[in-house]
Amino acid sequence: MNLATQPPVLPDLTQEFLKDHHIQIDNLFSCMWNRLGFPRLLNRLGFKKRSGTSAVDVVYLLLLWVWLKVDSIAMFSRESLLSFSSAHKDALYDMLNREDLNWRKLQLHIAQKLIATTEKKSTIRALVVDDSVKMRRGKKMPGVSCHFDHLTGRTVKGQQILTLGLATQDRFVPLDSEIFISTSQAHPLPTAFHDQRSVVARRYLQAQNQSKPQMLEGMLSRVLNAGIEAEYFLADAWFATKQVLTLTQDHALTAIVRTKKNKTKYRLTLADESTQMLNIVELYQNHVKKQWCQVKGRHSYQAQSLVVELNLAATDHDADRWMKIKLLFVRGVADEKSQPGKHDWAVFLTTGCHLEDSAILEIYALRWGIEVYFKEAKQHLGWLKEQSIHYSTYLASIHLTALRFCILLFAQHEQGMTSFGACRTRMTETMNTMDFASRLWILFRALILGALNELQEEYGEATTRILEIIDQKVKDYFVQVMQMDSFTLRLEATSEAN
Repeated sequence: MNLATQPPVLPDLTQEFLKDHHIQIDNLFSCMWNRLGFPRLLNRLGFKKRSGTSAVDVVYLLLLWVWLKVDSIAMFSRESLLSFSSAHKDALYDMLNREDLNWRKLQLHIAQKLIATTEKKSTIRALVVDDSVKMRRGKKMPGVSCHFDHLTGRTVKGQQILTLGLATQDRFVPLDSEIFISTSQAHPLPTAFHDQRSVVARRYLQAQNQSKPQMLEGMLSRVLNAGIEAEYFLADAWFATKQVLTLTQDHALTAIVRTKKNKTKYRLTLADESTQMLNIVELYQNHVKKQWCQVKGRHSYQAQSLVVELNLAATDHDADRWMKIKLLFVRGVADEKSQPGKHDWAVFLTTGCHLEDSAILEIYALRWGIEVYFKEAKQHLGWLKEQSIHYSTYLASIHLTALRFCILLFAQHEQGMTSFGACRTRMTETMNTMDFASRLWILFRALILGALNELQEEYGEATTRILEIIDQKVKDYFVQVMQMDSFTLRLEATSEAN
């Protein structure tokens, strides 16, 4: 069974908020729209029209359209908004199709304001990058190409969106997104851009010509130059390349990434000062296997770490650039039901050699926020659901989705609703601190067990089954957050080097 194709266990965060019938979403948006200063910002960024409905009104409706026909979401002025959107449909698509609008800059400004307004004293601030594929079949849709989808382990045709965000213990805030077009079966533009110097035309050329690490470099530069501070950089194994590690070092970020079990060689210095050049599998076989230690606060996982050196030189002709890194090998502990397979271990790489093993896992767990964002964006926030064959619309869509998410985050903060940190706490295995989380679950489990024991006479063995299901849900959540499922581990073990 392919676990990656099963419904994710990560919790919905915006759906609860949207379906609270005490909240009228259009009224809420109207309030947050003004609190975040949208009208002034839109005018400053050049979102203007010469005639007809004002650009400010059109953008406001574009942000709301995804929920206009959703009956489970409460709205005060649904009928009037529907009639307005129907009568001004051309105005909406004209705005989406414009090549001169800088939706990326609008998103970054709103994200900056959200972070500044809702900022708490957070001990961990990490920039997180990941990509997600929207499968497409239309032959006239530009920006569509073939991509390897590491969630399913197969190549699909669609649009791959690279996203960068800021993760803390409290929330995840999307900061920037870009469409990546591969060289495999890429669809051309149906019509040329009106202005090759426009914002959209330039971004289309970048999507065609830049690699994902090059796109990431631009994203990091824009975000850090905007004054958004972070100490760590988090990514899964598909971004654990020398180019990306060099990038994080250049920007003074401590990288914590999953790494593939490929042929990359690491230099290990032994006790007698001699050195060995070994890849991940060789390091595991010679220096990790049968030397596992218990992970602090996680009794079902074992780990072993090695401090090694990696040469970041891109080619053999470049000057050596050795960097000291720490490799953390992690595996699950065998139980009565299953034994770990030969591939059922993962490797985390960090440039912060001073970090304790438990801290590496604690910080890396914050990466879950971008997975939840993708899930929410696809299910509830209109991610790439606009019906159009204009490349401008696709760029507008990914940023409009992020803006909806930011507005809801801001509304949750203003309304005193459950924060992202609280949602994770409710899921128990939050990983804010692994030791505390484990002790907290032991306490909750004891309380739940006590309550179930009182129902033993009435429900019999069903109470035991209830506790087993709760235990399994907690375990599944942890496995998904840390990407320790068998499918992901085997995919990493068999993948070739980037």
